[in-house]
Amino acid sequence: MRTAYSVETVRTAERELMARLPDGALMQRAAAGLAAACADLLGRVYGSRVVLLVGSGDNGGDALYAGARLARRGAGVTAVLLAPERAHAGGLGALRRAGGRVVGAGGDAGAAASAGATGTAASVASSASAEELIVRADLVVDGIVGIGGKGGLRPDAEALAAAAGRARAAVVAVDLPSGVDADTGEVRGAAVRADLTVTFGTHKPGLLIDPAREYAGSVRLVDIGLGEVLPDGAELEALQHADVARLLPVPTGESDKYRRGVVGIAAGSDRYPGAAVLAVSGALRGGAGAVRYVGPAGDAVIARFPETLVSDRGPHKAGRVQAWVVGPGAGEDAGTVAEVVAADVPVLIDADGLRLADADAVRARTAPTLMTPHAGEAAALLGVAREEVEHGRLAAARELAARYDATVLLKGSTTLVADPAGGAVRVNPTGTAWLATAGSGDVLSGLAGSLLAAGLSAWDAGSVGAYLHGLAGRFAADGAPVGAHDVADAIRRAWRDVYLD
Repeated sequence: MRTAYSVETVRTAERELMARLPDGALMQRAAAGLAAACADLLGRVYGSRVVLLVGSGDNGGDALYAGARLARRGAGVTAVLLAPERAHAGGLGALRRAGGRVVGAGGDAGAAASAGATGTAASVASSASAEELIVRADLVVDGIVGIGGKGGLRPDAEALAAAAGRARAAVVAVDLPSGVDADTGEVRGAAVRADLTVTFGTHKPGLLIDPAREYAGSVRLVDIGLGEVLPDGAELEALQHADVARLLPVPTGESDKYRRGVVGIAAGSDRYPGAAVLAVSGALRGGAGAVRYVGPAGDAVIARFPETLVSDRGPHKAGRVQAWVVGPGAGEDAGTVAEVVAADVPVLIDADGLRLADADAVRARTAPTLMTPHAGEAAALLGVAREEVEHGRLAAARELAARYDATVLLKGSTTLVADPAGGAVRVNPTGTAWLATAGSGDVLSGLAGSLLAAGLSAWDAGSVGAYLHGLAGRFAADGAPVGAHDVADAIRRAWRDVYLD
């Protein structure tokens, strides 16, 4: 499992670790890992042109020390200082001793030369502007802003980030791309777009959550010894194959279809019968022993899946279930939604069910509730603009979970699962943009509902369902357009890939 910690937690752990180590040892560990990652990306270090974008914080120091290591291996390294008078003195001295050069962000060589006690004319690059150096570089290292940065970049840094975006050079971010919010994943202005982010000690939430995740590129975690002082409870978790495999409901020799769990699907309408078919398709592949369907699309469901137990007498008379899924394609059937919400078993509410369910009735439930909105539905429930949810996905998921006293699976480019009790939020690492297709969410609802019926908690059912659904989407698409039925058909392959890995 990958974990991510907040800026406050990371800084507390860093202070504790630094108190045990010689002065500067932690920064040297980070710089060594950063330099190694840069060397791997370059392939051939000797003769390469490296430009460091250096702010006034520790990220700038990391970049300078890493640049010194690359310079000693024969790279031509130039540091662009955004605040020459506040550049990390030790890192600046190390770069100059290794033969690196320095220039101010505006090409002010004099100001750059005056930074640090060891500045000399020979160590200053004044023949080209900073932006020209970036455009000609083989590698650009972003050490402008550290993990405490808020909001977008300042104009001088924004110009350098734009130049890096135009350059043919690969861009490596130090700890996280400058301009993104480390704690929330928000991007509130201009930010650096990296090809690789080298982060130290632990992931930061912003590296795993969109929109910031898109700016991070590939992420490489460098161990600097922080694990020994970080607390057990992370702010964010990302499951991996082994974690999901441990949670999968696998039958034993004593299992029968009822012991494995029965999931009820109350979905579809005369206008949207396909939603019922797709929700059932996901449920049949989710680990429960049987699927009961209730609604007006029974003929369509039984024609496609004859193993389904179909009823048109409403949820109360459908037979015993261990969990319900309600809402996909329900149209205006508020009565069925209310009947399911009143049930004393775990309930997954999706799509039209989110709009039709009474908020007080949801909050009053004593059995687990899993809500699965996309950004537009979440915005309607919160009474905010969709853009606010998309820009602040973590805050939106947490707020919905707290407001409805329910587990919330917020779908989208980053799928988040938040528990009403607070604590860690799970972020799903699988998936593909091809999953943005009609009916895909119906398949996910059936799949996660089946996992609920098989005995998983709402948090685990949402997390495992999102993981398998995303993986199935990758397998089904394989780089090409995909339909929701293709995703459902690929769930078995995803299950095997996880369980047999």
